[in-house]
Amino acid sequence: IQLAHALNDLAGEGVAREVFAQAGLSGLLAHLPDEMVDERVPARVCDAVWRSLPSLAAGAVAADAGRRTARYILKHRIPRPAQLVLRWLPGLLARRLLLMAIQKHAWTFAGSGRCVTRWGNPASIEIEANTLSMPGCVWHVAVFETLFDGLGRGPTHVEHSLCSAAGDAVCRFEVHFGATPNRATRMPGG
Repeated sequence: IQLAHALNDLAGEGVAREVFAQAGLSGLLAHLPDEMVDERVPARVCDAVWRSLPSLAAGAVAADAGRRTARYILKHRIPRPAQLVLRWLPGLLARRLLLMAIQKHAWTFAGSGRCVTRWGNPASIEIEANTLSMPGCVWHVAVFETLFDGLGRGPTHVEHSLCSAAGDAVCRFEVHFGATPNRATRMPGG
């Protein structure tokens, strides 16, 4: 749903229709679901975005959709009292609890993939069999950064160090709290 909105806003309705048609999901764009969908549906749309648009445009759309997804999660999926507690707790504890919640509710961004988180600075999030893997996994990066920042736990920088779209066994995201790391994010083929 958020990818459809990002496509419409950043690339236009015509491009959104073309992308969904290429994914074989034209009818879905006209009637966006209001319930959970099979993980293959967003995977097909993400794939079509990367096949239909130039890399920079596809990355911008995916990142925007990731930020929208995280804002949706903050508004509709994380109960308000839990958000207040996370904002009230010391940063270290709040970040650790949010990381545990990400692992527990990984279906939101990992589908049937296996998600494992590890605490530290950087903390890590690894997704094995990531059905939404894409070049740079910019959607995931945006989701994770927006979740941590949205709960007042920023500044947060997420570095994508391994990518199954580039042939790695897992997608690994390193979550840096505080200063931005000096290392560049590894892009597929890079």
